[in-house]
Amino acid sequence: MRYLLSPLLLLCALLASPVRAVELADALAVQAPDANPEVLHLAQEAMACALADGMPASERLAIIDYSRPSVSPRLWVFDLGKRSLLFRELVAHGRNSGDNMATRFSNEEGSLATSLGLFRTQETYQGDNGYSLRMDGLEPGFNDHARARAIVMHGAPYVNEETAGKLGRLGRSWGCPAVRAGIAKRLIDTLKGGQFVFSYYPDQKWLTSSRFLNCKSTVARVSIR
Repeated sequence: MRYLLSPLLLLCALLASPVRAVELADALAVQAPDANPEVLHLAQEAMACALADGMPASERLAIIDYSRPSVSPRLWVFDLGKRSLLFRELVAHGRNSGDNMATRFSNEEGSLATSLGLFRTQETYQGDNGYSLRMDGLEPGFNDHARARAIVMHGAPYVNEETAGKLGRLGRSWGCPAVRAGIAKRLIDTLKGGQFVFSYYPDQKWLTSSRFLNCKSTVARVSIR
């Protein structure tokens, strides 16, 4: 009799092997050809390290590349079991992180800046910005104040191509990864309840000291230049 692995067990098995883990990132790169493949590899590495640390597997993965301008799509959401791309979207950064290009990141209350690193999504709620998704930051010193700062995913009227065309940038949040109002609910429902979100920028302090990018597991390292 043949037994089929569940999608989550299959994902754990794929990420447990350095060779298979690289294959997963490569498969995601095929689905998102405009994403930086090195960022995809880093996201895979961070997720694999989290699993090696005992965290439950995620069915979906969101990657935000804040090294790209705000007027370009820089948020990708993947179905990991199917290795398919679900969303490719604009996403805002914090008011004090920069104008069109984000250059400053913070974990501090009142900074109005975006945070970097690996997050885990949690519950949804109705707040001042409508339907929103809470996230827990998993990296001490970089994003672990996210819940206290109310860094959440939500829709915003200033995230759209019209605003980008008028201002040369998107509107900016208070540090939240705000998305287009028209897709916010669908995107949030796709990511709620324990999915991984990986927020990237080539910040050397974070790259060299992140617990998930400097993991002592057997996950293969991929360098960023």
